[in-house]
Parts: sequence; structure tokens; C-alpha cells
Amino acid sequence: MTLAGLKRQRRELRQGESGKGLPGALLSGRRRVAAARAAAQTSPVSLLTINPRLSIALDEIRLTAIRAQGAGGQNINKTSNAAQLRFDIAASSLPEDCKARLLQSGGQQLTREGVIVIKAQEHRSLEQNREAALERLAALIRRAATVPKARKATKPSRAQRQQRLEGKTRRARVKTLRRSTDD
Repeated sequence: MTLAGLKRQRRELRQGESGKGLPGALLSGRRRVAAARAAAQTSPVSLLTINPRLSIALDEIRLTAIRAQGAGGQNINKTSNAAQLRFDIAASSLPEDCKARLLQSGGQQLTREGVIVIKAQEHRSLEQNREAALERLAALIRRAATVPKARKATKPSRAQRQQRLEGKTRRARVKTLRRSTDD
């Protein structure tokens, strides 16, 4: 969801169902965030496009705001600007072969339960971190969606085998010449 979409939802939420504008002071920070989340959950299902043939519904992805680590002064203790994304592979609508490749190559981001956990805290705003986390998930799924090429077994040619054997005999001759003749 984009920043403009969240702002629109918050504006609609402040106006209320009756259409009357509610003063912003009536909703505290936590209530405003909870109300925006509730509005986002009731919004129509939107999709995260992986490639032209593959997309997943955003309701399969859990995005939560967490506190970012590292330097940031006093403000870092008050705001939750990092985004944590959780994506359950088994419960997703991905094709089975893509699920298998994701489970095989999940790396450190994959838990034992088969859930991908991505933490994004590169940016100062929560929205940018959410977008970054979604893009990293899309890249991970995109990599798993491509079918790897089957390896074709090849044999070295007769000339290559002959070259290799000549190299070995040359090296053996050099080593025998280095031996001492004190027998």
C-alpha cells in the first residue's frame, strides 16, 4: 500500500461514517494507527505482482511495525519505523514447485515453520520500509519462480583427454629429474 493510500484511509477514517469531520485531537496516536489498520483490513484485496504471470494477495502477508535498531537519538525510542514482514509459504497461493524451491532456498529468512520473515529498517519512514520489505519478498519469490536449467552431462573430448595426459607425463618427468641420485 502506498503512502497516498494510507493518507486517504486516515482522512476517510477521520471523517467517519456519518460524513462529519472528526477533529484530529479526538483520535490519539495509537487509536489512529489501530483505526487505520482496521480500515486497511476491510479494504478490497490488492495484489503484489511478482512477474506478469504470478501475483499474490496482500492479505497473505502480515506486515507489522517494529522499533528499528541502531542510532537515532531520543526519537528512536518513541517511534516504530521498521517494518517486519511475515509470509507463510505453506498457506500461500503460490504454485507447488515454487513453494518447494522457496522452502529449499529460504536461507536465514526462513523459520522452521516455513515462514519467511523479512525486517526492513533502511529508511526513516515506515511506508518506505514496508515497500522495501515487499520488494525484497517479491525478489525472493521471483528467484524461486524461475525454473533452473537442467544440467547436461558432458564428456571431455578425445583431444582434451590427450592434452591432460601429456601434461601429467610432463609434470612427472620434471619431478623425476628433481630427485636426488644418491641411491
